[in-house]
Amino acid sequence: MHDHAPEGGIRGASNRRLLAISLAITGVVMIVQVVGAFLSGSLALLADAVHMFTDAAGLVIALVAASVAARPANDRRTFGYQRAEVFGALVNGVLLLVLSVWIAIEGVQRLMNPGEVEVAGGLMLVVAVVGLVANAVAMWLLSSAQRRSMNVRGAYLEVLGDLIGSAAVIVAAIVIVTTGWVQADAVASLLIAAMIVPRAVGLLREVVSVLSESVPQGTHVQDIRRHILQTPGVVDVHDIHVWQLTRGAPVFTAHVVVDGASMADGRASSILSQLQSCLSQHFDVEHSTFQLEPAGHVEHDAHA
Repeated sequence: MHDHAPEGGIRGASNRRLLAISLAITGVVMIVQVVGAFLSGSLALLADAVHMFTDAAGLVIALVAASVAARPANDRRTFGYQRAEVFGALVNGVLLLVLSVWIAIEGVQRLMNPGEVEVAGGLMLVVAVVGLVANAVAMWLLSSAQRRSMNVRGAYLEVLGDLIGSAAVIVAAIVIVTTGWVQADAVASLLIAAMIVPRAVGLLREVVSVLSESVPQGTHVQDIRRHILQTPGVVDVHDIHVWQLTRGAPVFTAHVVVDGASMADGRASSILSQLQSCLSQHFDVEHSTFQLEPAGHVEHDAHA
């Protein structure tokens, strides 16, 4: 993350500070919405609070995990603590999915039995407007920096999603206040839950991919194989394995067969350097391990 400050005023603050301010705003409004939901009986407000929780929790978990992941490797954890981010994301994804499913079930029940529901539309409207204004302020703070930073851009889009959720709650509150149709609260809660589920499912899918040691998305083994075989002196490659410790931390291993002449004249070290540079420059793989083998070497239990 690069810190830029081309503008004056608070919007010219560093990216980290802007994200911290946005996180603080999100956290405060989330608490206000939870309290407002219980006082007004609005399920939509609670759903919107959960929606804001997705953004706040994601950023907090990422920051904490990044701190833990920075701890050095040791003899017991030779890869260090980079998987901490994955476990944090797993907890976050499961919690979001459970909450969104509960909101959806509760919303359907309220639609089917509206006579048992009491919603204070006026209080619901006030709290929703507070949420809308807070999200608008957060978007304004991030509007300049999001054009220069992918991290800030992601936060900006998440706040935009929160703003849309608050707008849905406001519409529902206005309907309740003007018409008395309390089912509008349930409709808004279902809409917000529908916005949360795809993000939770996508997060869990990524966690499963990492923990099952699948090839990282966007990485193609055949492309890597082709690059390796184009290296002078390399005649074959097998036992290719690609996985990732966490997002953006791919690991690669392979057995590379080198011709006899290259092994005999001491070019193995040069070939190894070329292979590692190739993986780093073309595929963003910083941690690669190659086992160089002479042509004719018999590998027991080898599998391509």
